[in-house]
Amino acid sequence: MSEKTRAELIIQLKSEIQNHIDLISLDNEQLLQLVTTALTDKTRWAKDNSPDAYRELSALNFREKKFIIDAVFNSIRGLGVLDQIISDPEVTEVMINGYEDIFVERAGKLFKLDNHFESRRELEIIITKFVSQAGRQVNESEPIVDTRLDDGSRVNVVMPPVALNGPIVTIRRFPKEAMTVDKLLKYGSITPEVAEVLELLVSCKYNIFVSGGTGSGKTTFLNALSNFIPRDERVITIEDSAELQIKNVDNLVRLETRNAGPDGSGAITIKDLIKSALRMRPERIVVGEVRGAEALDMLQAMNTGHDGSLSTGHANSTYDMLSRLETMVLQGADGLPLEAIRQQIASALDIIIHLSRLRDKSRKTVEIVEVLKYDTEKRQIVINPLYTFVETEKSSKEKVAGNLVRTSNEMVNVQKLRDAGIDRVI
Repeated sequence: MSEKTRAELIIQLKSEIQNHIDLISLDNEQLLQLVTTALTDKTRWAKDNSPDAYRELSALNFREKKFIIDAVFNSIRGLGVLDQIISDPEVTEVMINGYEDIFVERAGKLFKLDNHFESRRELEIIITKFVSQAGRQVNESEPIVDTRLDDGSRVNVVMPPVALNGPIVTIRRFPKEAMTVDKLLKYGSITPEVAEVLELLVSCKYNIFVSGGTGSGKTTFLNALSNFIPRDERVITIEDSAELQIKNVDNLVRLETRNAGPDGSGAITIKDLIKSALRMRPERIVVGEVRGAEALDMLQAMNTGHDGSLSTGHANSTYDMLSRLETMVLQGADGLPLEAIRQQIASALDIIIHLSRLRDKSRKTVEIVEVLKYDTEKRQIVINPLYTFVETEKSSKEKVAGNLVRTSNEMVNVQKLRDAGIDRVI
C-alpha cells in the first residue's frame, strides 16, 4: 500500500469513528478495539464494493495493520500525523510549514511527505497539547516557544501572526541510546587515534569547545565526549532545553532554562544558571550551547578552577567561533576592551573541535585545534591545529571520503597531561 493510500485510509477511519461514537466514554483499550473493528469492517465492505480497495486491504500484513490502527488511535488520542512521523526511528528532523506541508530528514536528506494534517485547527490543537504538557503556553501574545516532547525531542514552535503561512513546528529528534565514541568511529566521524586523544583530553580536564554549523552534530558529539568524564566527578549540565544524555556520571545535576511567564517575569536564563551552578560545588560544568551574554560567565567559570568544562556553539570555522565568542562576550559586558576579551577566551579555552556537514550530508569532525595564547603584537588569538580533515582520492561530488590527519605541529599545552601523570606526546 502506498504512503498516500495509507494516509487516506487513516483519515477515513478516523472520520468514521469521530462521527459516530462518543469517544469521551471510551478508555484507551476500548478505543483500540473500536479502531480494529472499523478496519475489519472496511475490508469486508471493500470485498463487496471495491475489488481494487479489497486487494490492497487484504494484502496488509500484521505489521502494516498495526501501524494503521496505532495511527488512527494516536490521531484521536495523541498527536495525530505527528505521532506517525516520530514513530519512525530513521527520522532525525521534522519540519512542519503550516498544516499541509511536512518535511522530514532521513539519513541527512530532506523529503516532503504526502500525508498532512486535516486542517490548521487540528495542528493548532496538537501544538497546544504538547506545549501545555511541558508546562509552557503559546498564543498570539506569545507566538514563539521552545519545548520538548516526552521522548526528549527538541521542539521550536512559531505561531501566527509571526508565522505567515500558518503554525510552524521544527522538531530535532535524538537517538534513544546515548551517542558513544564507538558509534562516532563506526560513522567515520573520528579515527581510533583521535578517540584515544580525546579520552586523554577530557579525563585530564582540558576545557573543550565544540563548534559547527546547524545540524553538524555538536550535541551528539558532546554526548560522546561525556562518556570520558570519570564517574566519581560532580557534573552540572546547563541547557535551554534538555538534550544531553550523560549516563556514566553518578553525581549529575541537570539544569534547564525557563521562559518568562505571561506577565513577562520569571525567566531563568543560561547566565542565571551558570551563576547558580558555581555555588553548587561543580567539578565540571557542561553548557549545552552558548548563544549570547552567558559566554562571559562560562569563560569566567573555566578561568576560576572549573577545568574540564565542555560547551558548544554555532560557527562556520574555528576562527569564526573565536570571533563569535568575542561578540557574545560583548553582549554581556559592553565596554569591555576587545584585548581583554581575547585574553579571557585564550586563557579559558584549551581545545576547539570543529564539526561540519559536508556536501554529501555526512557529518564529520574537520578540525581539532589547540588554543595557545593571545598575541599582543598581532592582536589575535593564536591557535595550533592538531588534526585536520583531508579528503582522499576516493572523494567525489556525491560522496566525501577522507580522514582526520595529524598535523606536524606538536601539542604545546601539555601541563594538564603531566599533572595527571601522562608523559606521552600528542
